[in-house]
Amino acid sequence: MISDTLAAGLERYRIGPKIRALRKAKKLGLVQLGEHSGLSPGLLSKIERAQIVPTLPTLLRIALVFGVGLEHFFKIDELPAVSVVRRDERLKLPDSSGNARPSYVFESLDFAATDRSMDAYLAEFTAGAPPSAPHHHEGSEFVYVVAGRVSIAVGETVVDLETGDAAHFDSAIPHDYRAAAETGASVIVVVHGAGPGLRAGETPREIA
Repeated sequence: MISDTLAAGLERYRIGPKIRALRKAKKLGLVQLGEHSGLSPGLLSKIERAQIVPTLPTLLRIALVFGVGLEHFFKIDELPAVSVVRRDERLKLPDSSGNARPSYVFESLDFAATDRSMDAYLAEFTAGAPPSAPHHHEGSEFVYVVAGRVSIAVGETVVDLETGDAAHFDSAIPHDYRAAAETGASVIVVVHGAGPGLRAGETPREIA
């Protein structure tokens, strides 16, 4: 069972209606499509009516019948003028450093925008949490401290930031974060030029 947020994100791609349109264009019934794809008509009917989300192998079976690639099902013909992520729709996950206690939890602030050139996150560092593991990636990074205090090590340079402070650096240089032990911190992180980021319905990748 997927979350309402992921379901809403996938709904934008209208996978079920796209399958139905391909089937109707070929003048195939559900039984015939099932025979060609090796999938049951009942399953195909549920997929077309968006009652279930097909796995990629299942979708590939269907795509092969119609001679299209998987990308056919993930095109959005008309992009919205404004993409909105409501507060209660954000996806929250811990950092991926493998610590028993995560360095931070983060939420994507812009995953609904499929054509963006940057990735924006809210990172929450709890008081006393261990520092994040040093890491690096392409592009540049902007940090704004919403609340609390956090230290950022960029190569050999360490900067201490307090509420209202901001920093920008080359994220190809190994860097890590450490929140003040007594306060923790809430930080906006914007990453630019790091390649494709989080999209609607995807799992957040490691940030910063």
